[in-house]
Amino acid sequence: MRGRSEIVRLLTDPGLIAVIRTGKPAQVLPICEALLAGGVHALEITLTVPNALASIRQANVALGTRALIGAGTVLTAASAREVIGAGAQFIVSPITRLEIVSAAHAHDISVMIGAYTPTEAQMAHEAGADFIKLFPADKLGPAYVKSLLAPLPHLRIVPTGGVDLATATDLLNAGCAALGVGSSLITQDILRTENWSELTRRARQFVEVVRSRAPST
Repeated sequence: MRGRSEIVRLLTDPGLIAVIRTGKPAQVLPICEALLAGGVHALEITLTVPNALASIRQANVALGTRALIGAGTVLTAASAREVIGAGAQFIVSPITRLEIVSAAHAHDISVMIGAYTPTEAQMAHEAGADFIKLFPADKLGPAYVKSLLAPLPHLRIVPTGGVDLATATDLLNAGCAALGVGSSLITQDILRTENWSELTRRARQFVEVVRSRAPST
């Protein structure tokens, strides 16, 4: 069983967290397998997926030794305990709900709490959050991350929303610890056609960009 420190390390190597949202639970496992084949091993199954707990449990049983299965869109401490019981190895919340931190850490599980402002981000950090989920990040961008980290360099920022192949390098060079990638990786067209080989190809593209980034000049 992985401990919290190992989970934190895995979430930042290579630093890609795939956000899995689909209306078809039967797609979750093929999505996870396609992402793994492309080199993305941190897999966040959101609670917006129908029967999400069953999907988390199934993915953990099938892929838990090769993948890091997490739960996203966790809004309460009770939900955090439920997903941990289903096998989630990390928890992600889009909101600054501090009770989720203690619920996760009680089980030696890594947790990422949502924030949009410096005050929310610092509150989440002081509560013990391992990462700060900057959400929604599509209107903020690398300049905001740099500004946020200037007075608060201890924050481990993970933006979600607006992260794609064009923005990934700049966000990482701005100081982000990792990236949460959703619809720009697992596109609606891929879900509609169930083109899992295309998902693997896109996953490889993201991994290549993250691993080959060079510092900005």
